Amino acid sequence: MTHYQTENWWTSPFNEEYRQTLALPEHVQIHDATLRDGEQTPGVVFTPEDKLKIARILANMGVERIEAGMPAVSEADKEAIKSIVKDNLPAKIFTFARAMVKDIEMATECGAHGVVIEVPIGKPKLLYQFGWTWEDVAKKTKEAVKASKDAGLYTVLFPYDTTRADWEDLKNLLGSVCDYCAPDSVGVVDTTGCILPGAMFQLVRRVKNLTGLSVEVHTHNDFGMALANSLAAVEGGADVIHTCLNSLGERTGNTSLFQVLMALKVMFNMDYGTDFGAFKKIADEISAMCNVPLAGNEPIIGDRIFTRESGIGIEMLREKPLAMFSLNPEFVGNEPQIVLGKKSGVKSVEVNLEKLGIKATEDQMRNILAGVKDFGIKNRRLLTDEEFKAIASRELQ
Repeated sequence: MTHYQTENWWTSPFNEEYRQTLALPEHVQIHDATLRDGEQTPGVVFTPEDKLKIARILANMGVERIEAGMPAVSEADKEAIKSIVKDNLPAKIFTFARAMVKDIEMATECGAHGVVIEVPIGKPKLLYQFGWTWEDVAKKTKEAVKASKDAGLYTVLFPYDTTRADWEDLKNLLGSVCDYCAPDSVGVVDTTGCILPGAMFQLVRRVKNLTGLSVEVHTHNDFGMALANSLAAVEGGADVIHTCLNSLGERTGNTSLFQVLMALKVMFNMDYGTDFGAFKKIADEISAMCNVPLAGNEPIIGDRIFTRESGIGIEMLREKPLAMFSLNPEFVGNEPQIVLGKKSGVKSVEVNLEKLGIKATEDQMRNILAGVKDFGIKNRRLLTDEEFKAIASRELQ
């Protein structure tokens, strides 16, 4: 078997050809921001106990950097960060900070390993929200970066709304800050999820060539391109991807940790020692914790991503699932489902009768199928097990 074809997945062979043309980083770090950006999902509140539990989950998944929160938000947030640091997880703990020396001091007080320093650079932010020039931003940024470096913290300069920046503004900001005191890395931040993957590739390269620093990518899913843009950034030279569990985050959410880990493994052959079979259980646990239901069609972790209503090829779901899906459902802790509705076929009826321990003739199954289709059309939905059982019982009386 090749990398694109294993017992757990079967992806496009053209990926292999394309991957050979890439100069990928030897390793891509995962920086998860569920405890900060994820909690910014409207209505989501994590208790300190939740945060510690989530941090442990992230570390067990192979996440190397955990953004534990913003200590300036509240005393409770600060204490939660301290408790995560004290837990001595096999991951570096970062805090989020404004470009203020007092925020850097709080990061140090919490015992953090690193800090993400946010400053605005997107043109709409500068024009409408702050009324600043890039010079104003640079002036505020320099002392914060220097304070962070002097404190021995790994320092990420996070010029948010990067993808809507004027290039000259961004170039001048980064040049000015780096000349004064260079951070350890620079984030390319797609705050409003509005850049094309090809443009992300180019922007990462430009930032990397300009600064000579490590580049991190932080994307949102407003146009449904969060994962694509994260992978394009890696192709362009980024060596850190920011993620959130369950695609949490403001508006349409951040890049999904589950999708990133799966894509890096399957598409780029990068291994993090991750137990992919635990994904569904973890996703459901996080969903219950934050009271945000998962979409049924959420990639990797959705309840219905391995569901089939159409009768064509239905037998393959159990016999050869990779004929129907790119991922083996068992690989991600899920299972294929054969549901009943307007588009079902005789094989679908047969499989569901078997589940109920009921035998029927070919003619009986066709009559049951007619009842199933009629119900699905009239009610414009799938049948429940009880509804199917009632239709079958009437036919088999």
